[in-house]
Amino acid sequence: MYDTFSTDRLIDQWLMEDIGGCDLTVQTMIGKHETGAFQMNAREPMIIAGVDVAARVFQRYDPSLEIKVKVADGDRVEKGAILLEVRGAARSILTAERTALNIMQRLCGIAGETAKYVNAIAGTSARLIDSRKTTPGLRMLEKHAVSCGGGLNHRLGLDNGVMIKDNHIAVCGGITAAVERARKTLPVLTKLEVECDRLNQVGEALKAGVDVIMLDNMSVADMKKAVELVNGRTRIEASGGIRLETIRPIAETGVDYISTSKITQAAAAVDIGLDEA
Repeated sequence: MYDTFSTDRLIDQWLMEDIGGCDLTVQTMIGKHETGAFQMNAREPMIIAGVDVAARVFQRYDPSLEIKVKVADGDRVEKGAILLEVRGAARSILTAERTALNIMQRLCGIAGETAKYVNAIAGTSARLIDSRKTTPGLRMLEKHAVSCGGGLNHRLGLDNGVMIKDNHIAVCGGITAAVERARKTLPVLTKLEVECDRLNQVGEALKAGVDVIMLDNMSVADMKKAVELVNGRTRIEASGGIRLETIRPIAETGVDYISTSKITQAAAAVDIGLDEA
């Protein structure tokens, strides 16, 4: 889920960065009135994310271009699938091409990586969530890509919830004191989560009445003990060092959520091309 108004501001910046003063290649080689028809093609299997953003790049640069979007975000497509078609001024299409491809390749990569982790914990009660470890300026879109891949979004930003971490606890003198301070001014519908890296902290956080307890870099054995201790009285999130090969045993401990930055930070861009129709 993303906002078109905000996305347009991003697209303007992307185009300015790539174009500079002008696209010197098309200005010297392509006639002003020449037209073209091109297709954006999947060159490998992928999960779609950001196709409307890619279309918006072309339209933002030249509103006269005719765009036909052939797929929807969240679709799984095979190699050779046509993602969108664009017709109109050849100069405009070729100038905006790389920017449109770059963002879609990035977002589809995140969606695909997310789906791998979601599939790895299928059949358990755990849900995969993302983190704030996103590319600066692209958080809204990268979190949208996570949702396209079947994941859930954690906080969208620092104003989206209270997360009491080890350094906050150190300054306040303990979990109980930190939670008491936060509760005094916290909006009533806002969630409060506390990070715990030891089992004794889990008990303290539970007693303090937090909404979510994060188990940070705990062993699988300690996670099982924490789940037993909490016994469904609040939500539990597992985090820290989560990898594709380690996520299944963590999900089987009974935690509610598993968060990882790998789905945004380690996702490889997929192969998409713009070819003449």
